[in-house]
Amino acid sequence: MNGIIALEGGGPFVANDDLDRRLLAAIGAAKVIVLPTADAFEGPERLVAAALPWAERMGVEVEALMVLRRADALDESMAAVVRSSHAIYLVGDQPLHLRSVMKDTPTWQAIVDVVAAGGLVVAVGASGSAVCDPMVDPRGGAFTLGLGLLPGVAFVSNAEDVGHERLHRTLELANTPVVCAPTRAALVRGLDGWETVGPAEVHGDLP
Repeated sequence: MNGIIALEGGGPFVANDDLDRRLLAAIGAAKVIVLPTADAFEGPERLVAAALPWAERMGVEVEALMVLRRADALDESMAAVVRSSHAIYLVGDQPLHLRSVMKDTPTWQAIVDVVAAGGLVVAVGASGSAVCDPMVDPRGGAFTLGLGLLPGVAFVSNAEDVGHERLHRTLELANTPVVCAPTRAALVRGLDGWETVGPAEVHGDLP
């Protein structure tokens, strides 16, 4: 892995400006591809709308790629758009849908290729859980198969909203490190290793 992967605890396009600005500057990004896949059934247009003033603040262009169904992710033209970019943002709150759309598709492979080529992939909120393996199952806090962009670590997003009982169950069942990140906190994996940003809590030793 030659690029940067960042998992942000929540608040896409409103709560992480300082970190986003630093990450985009680190790779010299002029354009960001936004995939609202994990909000396919929750009004993905609202995330696209929020990305526009954010892009102005960041000084970048933004392009929304509406990969909302598995058929979209299997489309080679969608994968080509992703592969031509240096910065990808995955946003939305339905990690199981993100996984079912993306797993073993050309578009997901293109995202992996962006990181391998030195680019940036940012997954915000529950999308951050889905790109790990294992993935925290939102239905109860146990673990399930994730997309594996970050293997060997689990991510709990919006940690301020997770009940004590559910979090306790997640930590009890874990056989990998677990990072709990509220809004305005993040886990970053870059060339120099791991970095936690803000009030993220790491349970266990990161690989």
